Amino acid sequence: MNKEIQSIITNLERVNTGQPWYGRPVYEVLDEIDPAIVYKKPNKQHSLANLLYHMITWADFTLHRIKGDKEKDMAAFEELDWREINPKIHTWEKGLAEFKDIHKKIVELLNQKDDKFLREIVDYRKYNFRFLLNGLIQHNIYHIGQVAYVKKLLE
Repeated sequence: MNKEIQSIITNLERVNTGQPWYGRPVYEVLDEIDPAIVYKKPNKQHSLANLLYHMITWADFTLHRIKGDKEKDMAAFEELDWREINPKIHTWEKGLAEFKDIHKKIVELLNQKDDKFLREIVDYRKYNFRFLLNGLIQHNIYHIGQVAYVKKLLE
């Protein structure tokens, strides 16, 4: 039985591609951003590229924890968090494709799990997968708000 997992998948997909209660979905907001502005830092804060690659880091962390991948430990993700953005390497198009691909893989893996999985403790953390997956949803919502705000400042 995976009723709760299906609920989490529904919420993740609603936030990313559906009709979330708070407004526009994550992918819609990200897709409309002009790549010409993504490296600018209004008020010396994070650029749109910084925000996207930060979101990628923690979505990828979630994916690797679901997979049970021990090769990428906590330090590997912490090193990538708020990384220095190189426009030749960290393109908007590449980042957007990676962000979407990671979420697709998360959903594919979750569809293979049952609800007992949600009680398992996440490697390198003291919380379970229920907390991690709901946290990923919250993380996407939080940062898409920042993305929308920074985009508005730059237009």
